[in-house]
Amino acid sequence: MSLKKETYPVEEMSCAVCAQSVESMLSSIPGVKSAIVNFASASVLIEFNEKNVSAQDLKNAVNSIGYKLIINQSKNNIEEIEAKEKAHLKIAKHKALYSILLASPVFSISMFFAHIPYANWIMLLLTIPVLAWFGRDFFIIAFKQAKNKLVNMDTLVALSTGTAFLFSTFNTFFPDFLISKGIIPHVYFEAAVIIIALILLGRYLEEKAKSKTSTSIKKLMGLKVKTARVIRNNEEQEISINDVIVGDILIIRPGERIPVDGKVVEGTSFIDESMITGEAIPVEKNENDIVIGATINRTGSFNMIAEKVGKDTMLSQIIEMVKNAQGSKAPVQKLADKIASFFVPTVISLAILSAAIWYFLGPEPQITYSFVTLVTVLIIACPCALGLATPTALMVGIGKGAENGILIKNAEALENAKQVNIIVVDKTGTITKGQPEVMELVWLKSDIKQDQILEDVLAIEKKSEHPLASSIVKYLNHLSNSSINVIDFVSQTGMGVSATINMNEYSIGNYQLMKENHIDIEEEQQYFNQYGNSTQTQIFVAKNKSIVALISIADKIKDSSIRAIKNLHKMNLQVHMLTGDNQGTAKEIANKTGIDQYKAEVLPKDKLDYIKDLQQKGYKVAMVGDGINDSPALSQADIGIAMGHGTDIAIESADITLVKGDLEKIAASLKLSKATVRTIKENLFWAFIYNIIAIPIAAGILYPVNGFMLSPMIAGGAMAFSSVSVVLNSLRLKSKSII
Repeated sequence: MSLKKETYPVEEMSCAVCAQSVESMLSSIPGVKSAIVNFASASVLIEFNEKNVSAQDLKNAVNSIGYKLIINQSKNNIEEIEAKEKAHLKIAKHKALYSILLASPVFSISMFFAHIPYANWIMLLLTIPVLAWFGRDFFIIAFKQAKNKLVNMDTLVALSTGTAFLFSTFNTFFPDFLISKGIIPHVYFEAAVIIIALILLGRYLEEKAKSKTSTSIKKLMGLKVKTARVIRNNEEQEISINDVIVGDILIIRPGERIPVDGKVVEGTSFIDESMITGEAIPVEKNENDIVIGATINRTGSFNMIAEKVGKDTMLSQIIEMVKNAQGSKAPVQKLADKIASFFVPTVISLAILSAAIWYFLGPEPQITYSFVTLVTVLIIACPCALGLATPTALMVGIGKGAENGILIKNAEALENAKQVNIIVVDKTGTITKGQPEVMELVWLKSDIKQDQILEDVLAIEKKSEHPLASSIVKYLNHLSNSSINVIDFVSQTGMGVSATINMNEYSIGNYQLMKENHIDIEEEQQYFNQYGNSTQTQIFVAKNKSIVALISIADKIKDSSIRAIKNLHKMNLQVHMLTGDNQGTAKEIANKTGIDQYKAEVLPKDKLDYIKDLQQKGYKVAMVGDGINDSPALSQADIGIAMGHGTDIAIESADITLVKGDLEKIAASLKLSKATVRTIKENLFWAFIYNIIAIPIAAGILYPVNGFMLSPMIAGGAMAFSSVSVVLNSLRLKSKSII
């Protein structure tokens, strides 16, 4: 079964219960495997079978319950998205502004000029456009929800303001009915319009604040290049970025953004990769070096070949990863959603109960007190803050991570990262650079032409594909050897190479190769004794059966690794190292970096078993790796952390990807996790405490004590403020230092 995973915007959602309604409706459709709604980003991540259900079917289902699923919006056009957001924000602003303008005279008449002629009729005329036009969505959505036997925040608003309006309209048209019963026919037009106006103002402020939580996505989208300069038919052409294909040769000039991912084929430059890696220092790029789309060419001009275009570029994958992560749900959010699904029915029940108690047991006039408590409880109980508490914090946290080169695959990973107490790291490519380098060249004969021998070695090693040969070529590449003719080249797997230059026979390789070629090594026994017991690999150079030089090669420890491990120790975390390398190398690396424990000569299954063993002992384990051999352990670990330069399968198996492949980012990601979870807990605390305190006060619990009754207008303002405060608290994460 072929499943499609797609994120669609959803409009008209006003609370967490709305998100639950959309989620439930979509999940009930045959062919939909899962639907996860993110109220904060107003979007839904749907996994569905295109053969059984179409995007149009999904849209129709959502529209039937009062919301709008947008299926044709351009995903990566930042201008289109921003234009739509601005238009939406403008409408929200106008609704709030005009409703406040109409509500103000209603409020003034009710509070200060209630006895002027036709006061009730004037207020009725001003109230109608507020409810019927600016606040019509509350009633439309509530009606559609009711048809599907659902309730949400709009149900509360529609019930309270609709009841206030109908009760007041009846008293305006038929005031004698209550007067005949000895009751003053109060009107509550001001409550209805002020509540609508305050909620619309709150939604505008909420939308404005929420738009800031997704700035990381907008920034990433804004990095996309619109055009590229390519060479086709031996001519330079400027074409749309959408028309670039794999294999195109692109011309990159100083100051330009690189259009797509690829490789330098001609020229050299320094590239600013800070928007992808978070590192401010430009990186030198030479021929055959990889360059990343959207990074900035700072100095020289160069030509590159396009290797990844469109959705395959690193930037596109990062955008998609961040979108999916921001749309995912943390375990704590699932609890909040479950509570929210029971919230509105509970509030309606409490409102009816409090109204009944006031009507049958309250003081005169019972009907007035009963009505006020009914409206106030319905208004003040706001599930919006509850729905925004987790996703807004996650959006800001995941976005902040992306801006710092930390890509978080899902919300669960961000929440769980703070529980980790052991970090298990692979050695090669993680602690070390993963690229062998020549550390030392030792001459064993003095009466030789050293420069000539080095040029011959360079010419021979250029013919080898072995990684160690590449490190020697890189070390000697400053020499000129274009005219050297290499013959009889033989590569012997696991040992080295042999060749002939100008009648001179060369053997370049390890001790086994020397023995194989019957080369006397006894004089150099001191060097051989180090072989296999050192972090360095010894390569012997023999000319005409006589060893003339020794090249020591090692995989260097990254400069940042020692600092990173110290930082992790400061956070009371243990650091363990696993490596397939020999015991001597593992021991020396562990000693130099301060690693707590290590295990050498391990296979992929051994790494997996090591992680399982730690978990069985009760530890929460993060595994850091970059190779295919690390992927089983990355999947098994509580948190899998992949190095950005690693293999696709390792990145796919991980929960967090460090774009730059820098261990120092581990501490940053754990700090980010703790800060985000702390913010979520703060948000949930205030959302719950608000309702726990506000609902009893709205029901009139303080009246017997001090005669205080909460006004429906104040209730409306408090409800709006609670949502805005949660979003603003989440935005504080942006200023937190994680580096």
